[in-house]
Amino acid sequence: MSLIPSIFGGRRTNVFDPFSLDLWDPFDGLINNRSLGAPQETAAFAQARIDWKETPEAHVFKADLPGLKKEEVKVEVEEGRVLQISGERSVEKEDKNDKWHRVERSSGKFLRRFRLPENAKVDQVKACMEDGVLTVTVPKEEVKKPEVKSIDISG
Repeated sequence: MSLIPSIFGGRRTNVFDPFSLDLWDPFDGLINNRSLGAPQETAAFAQARIDWKETPEAHVFKADLPGLKKEEVKVEVEEGRVLQISGERSVEKEDKNDKWHRVERSSGKFLRRFRLPENAKVDQVKACMEDGVLTVTVPKEEVKKPEVKSIDISG
């Protein structure tokens, strides 16, 4: 569920997510990045879209990375509690005899970071890639119920 109106590009972004290290830019998508002099290869691929859901057993991250091989993607946990997903899609080689009519597929590097909550088992993170979808599963520790000790009342 989005907390941002669809006028900002229809992104499913939660502005109030305390775990995300991403900054929300209300102008993202409203201005053509190329008109600002941004390199063409980073215009669209720089922000890979990633879903994060929490189940009773784990935190699950899913990223659509079409055309990437698992060797081109890195999943790391840094500083103990920061999940980092990064990668790069190479620019297609051009031939001088080629005549391009349209270039819409993006290329370049991407990097996303997520601050994991205290209940994440960072030593048991698993990642798999299938059909261009990266799935990272971070198991959760069981919530321990506080031990209650009954005290006799003397009197």
